[in-house]
Amino acid sequence: MLSALRRTLAQRAVGHSQRHLAALASTSTPSSAAAVQLVQAVPPQNVPVYIAMSNLIEEGSSTEEQVAALDPTVFAHPIRRDILYLCVNFYRDALRQGTANTKTRGEVRGSGRKIRPQKGSGRARLGDGQSPMLRGGGVAFGPKARDFATDLPRKVRQMGMRVALSAKVNDRALAVAPTLDWPGAKTRDFAARVDALGWGRTLFVAGAETIPARLERVCRNVKDVDVRCAADLNVYEMLRWPKMVMDVEAVAYLERLLSKEIPESERIAMPSPPKLRYTRMEAGRRRKTSAFIKDVDEEGTPAPEGALFE
Repeated sequence: MLSALRRTLAQRAVGHSQRHLAALASTSTPSSAAAVQLVQAVPPQNVPVYIAMSNLIEEGSSTEEQVAALDPTVFAHPIRRDILYLCVNFYRDALRQGTANTKTRGEVRGSGRKIRPQKGSGRARLGDGQSPMLRGGGVAFGPKARDFATDLPRKVRQMGMRVALSAKVNDRALAVAPTLDWPGAKTRDFAARVDALGWGRTLFVAGAETIPARLERVCRNVKDVDVRCAADLNVYEMLRWPKMVMDVEAVAYLERLLSKEIPESERIAMPSPPKLRYTRMEAGRRRKTSAFIKDVDEEGTPAPEGALFE
């Protein structure tokens, strides 16, 4: 009875809504209908993002009239704080070593003999000396070595890169330079040039496969300045540094990696997230004293000294 009543009421409601929509369509003015058709007919235009170029090298060519046209699908993406939150947590989870370890009662050294008889002593029941209730025994629910890395879809990581770059553009914290190949070798000259341009607390991003040797050397000696390759750039580093300076090659690399105008089959493959090459516990077992693990790494190609990541 109740189900039949519900079906009847639902049919009446559907009929009423259909009649109401038909009445609205018949009474709509021609101007409003034409406006709707005009909005549907005109597609949104992708206007490039224009940024005045800067120059790290003082003796270089003047860049006052040079403007960089950036891909709007990469540098004008809507800001999504939730995506940035996911990407930062994903990156930081991958950096955790997870080497905290405690011994259970089965791993603690000692005899398995029962301490005292089950009955007759008038005291509490006890088993062996490795019980978690006793001093020197095992830990009941202590931490064990594990991997804290989490998974995040590739398209979400790509969107996070677009959002972070767009946020830098909106904050006017992104600069584009023709090149980052610093010609000198003196840290004093580089620091003076950075102060003159107002690039304190700045991350330099080079588009080449390797960082220019002189730029890397001078950045090591200047406070609050760092340099990265475009392939190693991630959302966490972009949000960590207030300002970012990229060369033209880095812009081209990021556009080939993230642009929606390029078919997905022709894009550059998304770099894999950071992964520990070994844990400290494993390195201690192997009596490892450097970044090269014998019988694991290829001979003749040792990893850089102190490098913990692949």
